[in-house]
Amino acid sequence: MAKRPTITDLARVSGVSVATVDRVLNNRLPVREETARRVYETATEIGYHAAGLIKQRMRQELPEYRLGFLLLRGNDVFYGDFARELELAVAQSQRFRGVATVDFASSLAPDDIAAQMRRLAARSRAIAVVGPDHPTLTAVVEALKARGLPVFSLLSDFAAGVREGYVGLDNRKVGRTAAWMIARAARAPGKVALFVGSHRFHGHELREIGFRSFFREHAPDFSVLETLVNLEANQVTHDAMIDLLARYPDLVGCYVAGGGMEGAVSALRAAKPGNMPVVVCNEINAESRAALADNILTMVISTPLAALCRELVDRMAHAIEAGAANAPGQIFLPFDIYLPENI
Repeated sequence: MAKRPTITDLARVSGVSVATVDRVLNNRLPVREETARRVYETATEIGYHAAGLIKQRMRQELPEYRLGFLLLRGNDVFYGDFARELELAVAQSQRFRGVATVDFASSLAPDDIAAQMRRLAARSRAIAVVGPDHPTLTAVVEALKARGLPVFSLLSDFAAGVREGYVGLDNRKVGRTAAWMIARAARAPGKVALFVGSHRFHGHELREIGFRSFFREHAPDFSVLETLVNLEANQVTHDAMIDLLARYPDLVGCYVAGGGMEGAVSALRAAKPGNMPVVVCNEINAESRAALADNILTMVISTPLAALCRELVDRMAHAIEAGAANAPGQIFLPFDIYLPENI
């Protein structure tokens, strides 16, 4: 349109009356959500000057939900990025007006996480938690469910059959993918190391199962060493990696199944082994990008945080509106793969 679009133009292109557009603009009488959205989308498309006002009116009609999220390690780059994506997903939701409360676990002790879950639930309509699979947490989920408050597990499942749902990666496939890369890229069969954060993280357990089963089925000439627990701590991982390189000259691969990637990278940079093992870790950030570029890391398996957060927030809103699911399920997001040649 050559001239500035008018309310008549907006009504005509939207396929509604001028009176309906007026009701949407001024919130005079109730208008069906489908109609209001069509008017808004048309206003945006033709450049109608009050498109922003229409959007504001629409959001005023939406319910308001406070959602709670409990993540790990507030000083970790990955969880900092995770928190920002959660806040963005809540702010941009088209089905409700929301407030996101993001807390970080002060420790991995089940009692401490359980206490934080209770405090978070006290001021939320639904919560999502990254935590270990432990009876203490299951008891909290059961109590919250009895009060009608949905609980979702994130990244690593827990309280299966009780929690409202799991949202994350298919961790068994993640483990098999890491093993596939090591088996294909290693200079020759040899020793392979595996780090997990804790034996209580169900996601790490599944990654270990997938990792070991791949070598057992498809690469039996490799020897997977006893699994190491690094508590997702960089210094613990650094020291353990230095020890591995010294003890096993035929170390050809390593997979860090949880946190602690930075410690593994710093150890490899310091040790500078003549035969660099194939190293796979999780989550792309500035540190892992630099390590890929320097051929310290061979592959990074990364969580699609933006997509995961949008899916999670939508599921949480649905649980608030529709009540508990008859069959709590799992939502698997496809994971991203980064290599030295595609960063």
